[in-house]
Amino acid sequence: MNKQDLINEIAELTGLGKAKAAQAVDALGQIAQHQLTQPGAELTLPGIGKLKAVAKPARTARNPKTGNAIEIPAKTAVKFTAAKALKDAVA
Repeated sequence: MNKQDLINEIAELTGLGKAKAAQAVDALGQIAQHQLTQPGAELTLPGIGKLKAVAKPARTARNPKTGNAIEIPAKTAVKFTAAKALKDAVA
């Protein structure tokens, strides 16, 4: 499902127009970006799961092609944990 499919589904299920549904989808993306800018921050989406910003430390890895050691810099990543309701629905 792509963004337009999601907008169409939201519009159909809620009775909102497609323009309002598109605004809602865009707003959710903006809220998630704003909330997850800090390491350790999290965003709970009821019935779906939890998005959490986690700090990944710098590390040394190997290039599988050459075998040379490479340095991977520290970064902040987003971790998703599915809610029990979603896990049960999929299983």
